[in-house]
Amino acid sequence: MKKLYLNTGNMNTIFNDLKDSLDGSLTLESSQYKLKIRSKNADGIIRGITVSPHISFVEFDLVFYKDIQLSLESDGGSNVLFVYCSKGNFGHSFGISGKRKTVKEDHNSIIRNASNINSIFYFEGFKPVRFSILSYNTKAENEGLFSAINKVFSSNTGNYKRIGRQNFKIAKKINEFNTIPQKGIVRNLLRNRILEEILDIELDQHTYGYLKDIQPIMTLANKQLEELRKVSRLNFSMLLSEAGQTERNYLLKMFREKYHLVFNRLYNQKLVS
Repeated sequence: MKKLYLNTGNMNTIFNDLKDSLDGSLTLESSQYKLKIRSKNADGIIRGITVSPHISFVEFDLVFYKDIQLSLESDGGSNVLFVYCSKGNFGHSFGISGKRKTVKEDHNSIIRNASNINSIFYFEGFKPVRFSILSYNTKAENEGLFSAINKVFSSNTGNYKRIGRQNFKIAKKINEFNTIPQKGIVRNLLRNRILEEILDIELDQHTYGYLKDIQPIMTLANKQLEELRKVSRLNFSMLLSEAGQTERNYLLKMFREKYHLVFNRLYNQKLVS
């Protein structure tokens, strides 16, 4: 097994580390890094670009010639990684002794490493793999969409990881990202917009989209529950008005415990005829 180490930093640092570790040829064109690898270590291409202070995107399309353990330095939870696997599979764990989980083809994983241990990615030798990493820097922006992402994709216990099937809308957006015909500044602006749209989709499917779906159901349920409570209060008040003090105390306690109802002091008042 070959072990690779990447320090967290800017795109230039990451790609130069990959170039040295995998013995590749690195070029930079239109703000995009392109690392071509054809060596005893691997064969394929790695591309990457930073489109704004808070969003970066890296694509891996290669086959390793031996098992690889890629250790990514902890950033203290600064970055949320949205990882999309379109071919093959890979493993991930927080630390070398952490529980390893597999991200399969057409699946994605959302990873946030808030600990002081490295995030480890595992790749099997001689098995082609293609995946993309959309990285969002939580310290670069604190308004609107970006503030919401920072709050939603976090955990009170520290590290955050979620694995599931990839949203077909996101797969479509990634393909759109890779086939933009425009050049120069326009190309970079379109790339930034597409990546922000992907983040918006992620946020929607993990929060607001779900709430929109269940809101009508919750509204109806709450309305029915409120009607039930009104009827219960009315019937209960009438019952208490005809009971003695000892019976009142018993009935009040029984209904409160069984139906979780809160009553005002109507039972201490006289009914107006």
